[in-house]
Amino acid sequence: MKILFYDTKPYDQDSFEKQLPNYPGIELDYFKTDLVPKTARLTEGFDAVCAFVSSDIGKETLEILHEKGVKLVLLRCAGFNNVDISTAKNLGIRVMRVPGYSPEAVAEHAMALALACNRRLYKAYNKVRENDFSLNGLMGINFHEKTAGIIGTGKIGAAMCRICRGFGMKILAYDVYQNPDLKDFVEYVSLDTLLTQSDLISLHCPLMDSTYHMINIDTIRKMKDGVIFVNTSRGALVKTDDLIDGIRLLKFGGVGLDVYEEEAGNVFEDRSEEILKTSITSRLLSFPNVMITSHQGFFTREALSAIAQTSLQNALDYLADKPSPNEVLAP
Repeated sequence: MKILFYDTKPYDQDSFEKQLPNYPGIELDYFKTDLVPKTARLTEGFDAVCAFVSSDIGKETLEILHEKGVKLVLLRCAGFNNVDISTAKNLGIRVMRVPGYSPEAVAEHAMALALACNRRLYKAYNKVRENDFSLNGLMGINFHEKTAGIIGTGKIGAAMCRICRGFGMKILAYDVYQNPDLKDFVEYVSLDTLLTQSDLISLHCPLMDSTYHMINIDTIRKMKDGVIFVNTSRGALVKTDDLIDGIRLLKFGGVGLDVYEEEAGNVFEDRSEEILKTSITSRLLSFPNVMITSHQGFFTREALSAIAQTSLQNALDYLADKPSPNEVLAP
């Protein structure tokens, strides 16, 4: 099987090449540019493509892939909201993903963002570099005995619940499906109850029609004043203009974002020499209580190894015509 690997970064190639000898019959070609309709035309002679959450795998791209003979889309990520699943099904293209490469990696990053925002670590670091050893502007709160609100309790949300438990926090959760593994120490409540009672709110749910912009000015107004808010899930869960309004209303003690609505053109790219003329990102970064990282929640050695192993195993399962729990099926 020949697979064209899109949006290749050095660490991607390194992790996949280390695992490739364990998966005979698979050949990888690496391409630095991301998958979009224009670059989809390069797939002549390939059986599959390997893409990421930032790739454009909509109707036009899929039609071109089908025309070129591609039968499989391998997503080296958990999210698939960038894929037109219905079109893929109609064209006979199977879509497979990596649903659980390292939930602890993302959850640990979520807590890192929460702590950094709460204790103003980014500001403290810069102050000391300027020989300013005062404590002005650095006060936070204890997380111990505070309430954490976890929205979404799949593998990543469950890992975040366990981390919060280790901090001695009371844990409230909201999810359509309750996780039985958490019943001993997590209380499931309505979304409104979680919003009004939580000192820390962390998003860990998928992006769907029902969750699009679930954090908006109405839900923000229900939150406690001074709440710490973290999103390591999907940017469009949050209506960014409303988030900015909430920051200006002094609703948040801190905001930590590893994802945001405008990230598609920024993810993993160096734009340090550019002027971002109409950037929501720049507006967010103008606030002293906001910290943004560049979709790095997953980025650990363990996670990259797991992503490579699962992606390559997905390819072998396809070749063997095996059913796979990692296949994304049309509703």
